[in-house]
Amino acid sequence: MTVDESFAALGSTVRLIGSEPAVQRARADVLDYHERLSRFLPTSELSALNADARSTVPASPLLRSAVRAGLWAAAFSRGLVDPCLLDALEAAGYARSYERSTEINRPCGPFRAARPHPAARWRQVRVDADAGTITRPPGLRLDLGGTGKGHVADLVARQFAECCDWVVDAGGDIRVGGARTIQVAHPLDEQPAARLDVRDCAVATSSVVSRAWLRADGRPAHHLLDPHSGRPVRTGLLSATAIAPTTVEAETVAKVALLRGAAAARAALAGRGGVLVHEDGTVETIALSREVAA
Repeated sequence: MTVDESFAALGSTVRLIGSEPAVQRARADVLDYHERLSRFLPTSELSALNADARSTVPASPLLRSAVRAGLWAAAFSRGLVDPCLLDALEAAGYARSYERSTEINRPCGPFRAARPHPAARWRQVRVDADAGTITRPPGLRLDLGGTGKGHVADLVARQFAECCDWVVDAGGDIRVGGARTIQVAHPLDEQPAARLDVRDCAVATSSVVSRAWLRADGRPAHHLLDPHSGRPVRTGLLSATAIAPTTVEAETVAKVALLRGAAAARAALAGRGGVLVHEDGTVETIALSREVAA
């Protein structure tokens, strides 16, 4: 029997579709991931790692896997998707978990493509599988939110190995088995920006309005930072959606597209497929590759 279940986790709504046993196993895995790796829970293993004064800290296989995913995204994006921006995120106002914003707070300031942080601190983080440890400079705190939902979606996808038709939707980071039509949300409209017909792949959207707030000075802010400046980015795009074989890759490509702006985003999505929504609401669809089209 196929079931369709939604529940709150990861600061979002998670939706699972598949056989009942697979959905129940996947749900348990998602909730476990949330409890152990959320930076907003003081009892989580990630919070304990960030609070530990030692350079090298014992870490569970799950935490090591999540950190490796964050480091992979940093290397793949050449430092644009940086797991070492927690201090800057908190300074920008992202010190608590935000659900999807109910008001549209458009980015402000000059248009500027994001650049990597010159120190590339993520290169100083080491995961040692044999020793079961994570090493990083004392005081360097990690934020895995940039890849966490994609990572957990890829992990729990394994629970659906016996299913021909299934969906894992971790707050908009989606992994599908079989053929599906994915509706891409429009940040400014209740109607979808696009509908993507895909098969056996992942789709992820990065948006500057999905987690946004007003700072004390009344200026809008959001959770996607320029690693170089440490400030919320404004590139002329409100959202970018990418298609890839895995959810971590789709999530990373979507963030790179949004952080670099429209011209570079087209190049990032070329051959993969995706959707760009510009600040004026214009929707631009990048053709899907044959490998992921249904």
